Amino acid sequence: MNHLVAAPLLLPLLTGAWLVLGVDRPIARHRAFSLAGCLALTLITGLLLFQSITGPVQVYVLGNWSPPFGIVLVLDRLSAMMVFITALLGFLSLVYAVHGTDLEGKNFHALFQFQLLGINGAFLTGDIFNLFVFFEIMLLASYGLVLHGGSGPRIRAGMHYALLNLVGSSIFLVGVGILYSLLGTLNMADLAVRIIQAPESSAALIQAGGLILFAVFALKAALLPVCFWLPAAYSFTSAPVAALFAVMTKVGVYVILRVFTLIFGDHGAAGANLLAPWLQPAALITLAAGTAGLLAAQNLRRITAFLVIVSVGTLLAVAGTLEQDAIAAAIVYLPHTTFMTGGMFLVTDMIAQQRPDAGAKLIPDQPVQQQTLLGLLFMGTAIAIAGLPPLSGFFAKVMMLIHVQYYSGSAWIWFLILFAGFLGLIALGRAGSIIFWKTLPVQNINSAEGAGTRPSRLPVFGPIYVLPAAALLGISPLLVIFGQPMARFADTVAAQLVEPVLYIEAVLGLERAALFFAHTGGL
Repeated sequence: MNHLVAAPLLLPLLTGAWLVLGVDRPIARHRAFSLAGCLALTLITGLLLFQSITGPVQVYVLGNWSPPFGIVLVLDRLSAMMVFITALLGFLSLVYAVHGTDLEGKNFHALFQFQLLGINGAFLTGDIFNLFVFFEIMLLASYGLVLHGGSGPRIRAGMHYALLNLVGSSIFLVGVGILYSLLGTLNMADLAVRIIQAPESSAALIQAGGLILFAVFALKAALLPVCFWLPAAYSFTSAPVAALFAVMTKVGVYVILRVFTLIFGDHGAAGANLLAPWLQPAALITLAAGTAGLLAAQNLRRITAFLVIVSVGTLLAVAGTLEQDAIAAAIVYLPHTTFMTGGMFLVTDMIAQQRPDAGAKLIPDQPVQQQTLLGLLFMGTAIAIAGLPPLSGFFAKVMMLIHVQYYSGSAWIWFLILFAGFLGLIALGRAGSIIFWKTLPVQNINSAEGAGTRPSRLPVFGPIYVLPAAALLGISPLLVIFGQPMARFADTVAAQLVEPVLYIEAVLGLERAALFFAHTGGL
């Protein structure tokens, strides 16, 4: 076994535990230890991503208990890509946080590490119940991070977020219990084999269990109608936390793709193609609702939060066709949208700090002090998010539109993706024009709406402070430069999803994979 597969869990776990035990130590030690842990995690997950590209699916069996009875971690190309995205986004967000955000309350760095633990565990686990466990770790840490700093609006948003997700966790256990009572296992690969052997009499209950799980995963992904927690939670929390949370909704997207191609795909017998009537309509409605939120928002932070909802709707509208080429195109779009929305949260925070009266509100205020720097960062990130050339959003969206053109619902997908991009550009352009052009003379600001006491000196951001946002924006042209290898990688990821026999063989062995192959006719 490759012990590095467990490192994305062990490293943040041990780092977070050390930080909790040393909570009263100087903040400089916390920062150094946390940054070192995140940097090591980024390097290790990068190595795991390389191994997944050049080698087979890797399985790590904890305690040497053979599947399906033991706890397993599974590293294939999709999970390797997701843990690397999480580690890189987490490291850059933390670099931004150590400039002062981490001073707003105790245990920020420990909570940040436990958040990484929960997210990475959700991507790597090969077991439905352990998926629930990692969801809970992720959510408990996120509750603390959302509430970090303790302002009134932040507490209200955090309470709504916590209560809704506690309800989701309870429902999750109901779905897990139904599947276990009918199929006798919670190992995902074993569920894929056993569901094709399930009697016809249990089909209705299996479908009910699968749809209950989908409701929970839709909550995590922020699909309509369970997406209303996201704008407030993401817009009121601190910028580095919101940037990290850009990948948290992708946990829901990932799990929907993993579970409903592996267990409830074409081969799923009683649960075959369970999401076909539900996933794409929900995604398209989410895309439309997110776009409407963009136009209605009067705060740049809230606009960025709605961009996260738009990205989820776009991803699942395309991947919801459940066709290999369309899933591959969505995989190309996924890292782009995660990094760009994360970067926009950081850019928004820097802009708000240099607008002492308006902050992130879209009302006139004095010019930002570093107008050229922040203007370029905002414009570049906005262009990437809106999908304009020459950045990666344009090429990813073109690829998605090409690969869904022969699907029966392609007209709706084309219309909503293009219309959402156009309206997103309008919303971001309006925000940029108010912030950078519709400024007030300094002597008139104290009479403006929302005026407050002006600080004697506005913050000036040095290169290290700006580095995380600039680095995230810099990923976009890299995705264009390496577009062809990325497209080939996405093709293999999609093939592993829609043809899960290699996944099953890696986890359960050749005999069980052969049984699956025989029942499905080689799907």
